[in-house]
Amino acid sequence: MTQINTPSLPIRAGLVGTGFAAKLRAEALQSDSRSRLVAVSGHTPEKTQEFARNHEAIALDSWQQLVEHPDLDLVIICTINRDHGAIAQAALEAGKHVVVEYPLSLDPVEAESLIALAEAQGKLLHVEHIELLGGLHQALRQALPEIGNPFYARYITIMPQHPAPRRWTYHPEQFGFPFSGALSRIQRFTDLFGNVTTVSCQSRFWEAADYYKACLCTTQLRFTNNLIAEVTYGKGEVFWQGLRNFEVHGEQGTLVFEGDQGSLIRGEERIPIEVGGRRGLFGKDTGMVLDYLVEGKPLYVSATASLYALKVADAARQSADMGEAIAFWP
Repeated sequence: MTQINTPSLPIRAGLVGTGFAAKLRAEALQSDSRSRLVAVSGHTPEKTQEFARNHEAIALDSWQQLVEHPDLDLVIICTINRDHGAIAQAALEAGKHVVVEYPLSLDPVEAESLIALAEAQGKLLHVEHIELLGGLHQALRQALPEIGNPFYARYITIMPQHPAPRRWTYHPEQFGFPFSGALSRIQRFTDLFGNVTTVSCQSRFWEAADYYKACLCTTQLRFTNNLIAEVTYGKGEVFWQGLRNFEVHGEQGTLVFEGDQGSLIRGEERIPIEVGGRRGLFGKDTGMVLDYLVEGKPLYVSATASLYALKVADAARQSADMGEAIAFWP
């Protein structure tokens, strides 16, 4: 991580976005004496004004105005995936520290250049991956040694929505290829199991004008440790049963997580695994960012680790487009 100069307190922050994640960020900033929310920009003027009033900040007309605001130390990006890279670049060039919800960019080449820019500017570039802080991931990491050498893992998330919303999360350009837009599905695996050697992916979209009604993507990853993983992500109108299941099979046992229930299985033996909750993770991430900026404490994930997951996700996109496996070199 780049060594940076500690900003003066309180750290003055600006938010790009007015949605759910932005609301939680605003609350976290306001509840910590080391930070102050100064400005916010959003897509809809009326909603931006209301958000700013509720959080005692000023409303700006555009993210371009926000990143150039002279009274900001930190820009937090909570808007559509398509715009993350452009906003992060402008903020870094304006001398601001940057926090961005994943992905850093939909283009791995742009993401890599942004990491280099942050290094050159001596600024923090933090890509949020709160799923790594969540109860499921922490329980999985803690339990892995119990199953010996892991050789197969599977992660399925299916989200039925009736009707599918005409929102950016169902827009191909604004959300990006599903494994890039929902990068946490890949990041869980690269965080736990390391580097990938081959990627094979298939995808299907149920189109509806500019937005799709549903999508289904499934990819198979082979890791340098020979573990084989399958990741499936689906959402929309064609699904009728929601799933959030994670399995890891090892030579001495199996870990199964269904929703928030976890088990270690060895033959007839089934040992419950306690899984912590998911509440408060944006606040925890924000607090860790402030810890880093103020005290130099290490963060839980690096931008380069997020970039690696993004490269794997983009290889899945290429595989789906080409209809063949991709040899992947870190």
